[in-house]
Amino acid sequence: MKITPRTTSLQRITTETQINLSLNLDGIGKYKIQTPLGFLNHMLELFSKHSLIDLTIKATGDVQMDDHHLIEDVGIVLGQALKQALGNKKGIRRYGFHILPMDEVLCLAAVDLSGRYAFATDYCPIREKVNDFSTEMVRHFFEAMAQNVGMNLHLQFLNPGNNEHHRIEAAFKAYAKALRLACEKDLRLRNQLPTTKNSL
Repeated sequence: MKITPRTTSLQRITTETQINLSLNLDGIGKYKIQTPLGFLNHMLELFSKHSLIDLTIKATGDVQMDDHHLIEDVGIVLGQALKQALGNKKGIRRYGFHILPMDEVLCLAAVDLSGRYAFATDYCPIREKVNDFSTEMVRHFFEAMAQNVGMNLHLQFLNPGNNEHHRIEAAFKAYAKALRLACEKDLRLRNQLPTTKNSL
């Protein structure tokens, strides 16, 4: 089956944030992430490495006020880029899930690239921050991304453990692994859509 490159580049500039992002769904997990938030950089690097999506992000924003705008807008642009790179979705597996252990934490991520938005998680932070990252933004980041892709995304903690860093890292890694599976081409599907509706 001939593979059409699934790449895209997007820019979002507002009075609050300036974001340039490019990705390749069929990459090898190469990344170059530059934002003012060290923990966000770390999570996005993990996402790229474990999804095998090549990812370049250069983002700045009004983090001297709060980290909300930057984290939300990165989630928005990443979601838009994923949707654009997926194209017509012909031949993809559509569904993906992964159960990931991160030390004492066990996290399940499930993805459906259905074109419809739904998001559910039982993530409940105990600490207010991990380094420079507000933990309340974990839910907001994934929700913004899922909404802009048009996906069902479930993040459930089978064992929430007791370390905030581990919880967040487990969520990003599990999501990356689930998304990788959902985006992959299924040779048996060839150029078909994985739906009886003939539309995703």
